[in-house]
Amino acid sequence: MVESYKIVYEGGSGELVEKKSRFIAAVKPVASEEEALAFIEAQRKKYWDARHNCYAYVIGRKNEIMRFSDDGEPGGTAGKPMLDVLLGEEVHDVVVVVTRYFGGTLLGTGGLVRAYSHTTLLGLEDSRIVVKEPGSAYEVLTDYNGIGKLQYLAAQMGLTIEDTEYTEAVKMKLLVPEDLCTGFVKKVTEATNGRAEINETAQVYFGNLDGESIVFERIAKEQG
Repeated sequence: MVESYKIVYEGGSGELVEKKSRFIAAVKPVASEEEALAFIEAQRKKYWDARHNCYAYVIGRKNEIMRFSDDGEPGGTAGKPMLDVLLGEEVHDVVVVVTRYFGGTLLGTGGLVRAYSHTTLLGLEDSRIVVKEPGSAYEVLTDYNGIGKLQYLAAQMGLTIEDTEYTEAVKMKLLVPEDLCTGFVKKVTEATNGRAEINETAQVYFGNLDGESIVFERIAKEQG
């Protein structure tokens, strides 16, 4: 079974001032290492006068790519703590850059670790994070007597109805999480006394944001 995982849907920012040093976090969703490096370079140009632009990123469902940089800070005080926050929050496909304007007072190793970690967390808290969930898209064809039962079943199981077409019969398109697929087919069959036509049309990755379903990937199933 493919597991669900968290991604940053929309990046955010965060800021921390510690002993007059200013730390600025910028978070962005990325699909590739090239995108991550391009964002890091853009932040360096934006904050060209800053002492440090440290970064960390994780890409892939199983964190296949992980990179970080201290950008001149003492080893292990910036990039690695930032990466540890991303891994601890279990977010994927994301890059974070923390820019530091030096305030004239040394923070020490522990102070730097805390500052970079906290600023990264503030950036994530300002971002919009979505659980990317595997599942299937179904089309269910039924008569008008079965539509109420389908709507009730969808509500009961917490399923997303993508569309409903009303012609001679009714065709309902739904998104079903992977672990509910077998139960869904069984319950539809029971509710309609076997009269509904149930077709799995695609494998999908989808998520829920502010009550709305978002489909990230849709792989059509070969029919027949």
